[in-house]
Amino acid sequence: MGRYFGTDGFRGEANKTLTGDHAYKIGRFLGWYYGELKRRAGDDSPARIIIGKDTRRSSYMFEYTLVGGLVASGADAYLLHVTTTPSVAYIARVDEFDCGIMISASHNPYYDNGIKLINGRGEKMDEETIGYVEDYIDGKLEIFGQKWDSIPFGEREHVGRTVDYFSGRSRYIGYLISLGIYSFKGVKVGLDCANGSAWNIAKSVFDALGARTSVINAEPDGFNINRDAGSTHIERLQKFVVENGLDVGFAYDGDADRCLCVDEKGQVVTGDHILYIYANYMKERGKLNPNTVVTTVMSNFGLYKAFDEAGIGYAKTAVGDKYVYEYMSQHGCRIGGEQSGHIIFSKYASTGDGILTSLKLMEAMLARKVPMSKLSESLTIYPQVLLNVRVKDKKEAQADPDVQTAIKEAADQLGDTGRILVRESGTEPVIRVMAEAESEEECRRYVNRIVNVIQAKGHGL
Repeated sequence: MGRYFGTDGFRGEANKTLTGDHAYKIGRFLGWYYGELKRRAGDDSPARIIIGKDTRRSSYMFEYTLVGGLVASGADAYLLHVTTTPSVAYIARVDEFDCGIMISASHNPYYDNGIKLINGRGEKMDEETIGYVEDYIDGKLEIFGQKWDSIPFGEREHVGRTVDYFSGRSRYIGYLISLGIYSFKGVKVGLDCANGSAWNIAKSVFDALGARTSVINAEPDGFNINRDAGSTHIERLQKFVVENGLDVGFAYDGDADRCLCVDEKGQVVTGDHILYIYANYMKERGKLNPNTVVTTVMSNFGLYKAFDEAGIGYAKTAVGDKYVYEYMSQHGCRIGGEQSGHIIFSKYASTGDGILTSLKLMEAMLARKVPMSKLSESLTIYPQVLLNVRVKDKKEAQADPDVQTAIKEAADQLGDTGRILVRESGTEPVIRVMAEAESEEECRRYVNRIVNVIQAKGHGL
């Protein structure tokens, strides 16, 4: 884990842990770095960097300070304005930008914000480049064979410029519409846009494909992003779908890179359900090649049992869609994702895309000609209990022989009727203890047993 950047960018409370000064320095470095890479390759044209933002009040502040740093270093900054994270990734890739920046704290409350870096292939930025950014912020940059106490500004004709690139967002919308292979005519669809990035994009796509679209939480005011809305508060959409007799509903998060679904009965269709539904749909058509779905260790035990019964292989990665995508790229996998609704369709996108996910679920439902509730009825989600234990030293607590013995005993007793997962938090002094079993009572018994050993051995705070 980086000093500032985690698995999903540099995130923190605006003007506290993430400041305008940070954003300016990030812009200064990226503008200079990509320009320098070009110059060393014999290309004197300025670096081209695409920027998007979500609807938080502070996103404007970070946009302006990032742009200030970029143009001061001689780069040209192209503005998509309020848009989704996957749209920045798409435009960075298809329009051959040097890199992309998304200003968002995803599903976090409005007072948080974040800066996500995307490479020219539309993927999350590599760790080496992020390390250089962090070194520059800390004043200890060493790159291109030398130490840099400061980096040069662009001067005279080499000062960068800002370009309104609203057309890029329109082309992304057109791309999504082009992926709809079935007409949505007559289908009653509900969308919860979380008062975030999807608020002026998602409905346009569904309307263009013929759906009878109803929308909630599409009136952002800078403060209401994710507030009792979107994929982290899906109960609003559940009620909306049932009360209005809709066929299906989709909920996005603040930057619309994740999607959860609600079926016509008001039942939640999680990321695990989505992986199960679409993997089966692909397998039926001979498109699941290789026969592997990429999940994280947090996917439900029931998903793996269902995959086994369906003859579908699977891989497990660390938590984070970044790791899912890395595995997919290395092994040529077509679909992967997380329980939270980050789903990656590698044929169509290089990152999780909530609107794309909803289109793909619509495709599976319309192709099968059955209600959404029927698509996942063969998947049984096991009860899950997760406890977070604050500890003095994560690695020491995890490696304790008595803790390991307790974990093994619990796993042996569960056998093939459930599972135990004990892992370290990536950002906090926390050990996460999780159990899945046939009943919640059984889950709690195993979790409490392991937590008690952690505490008894003096690891707890």
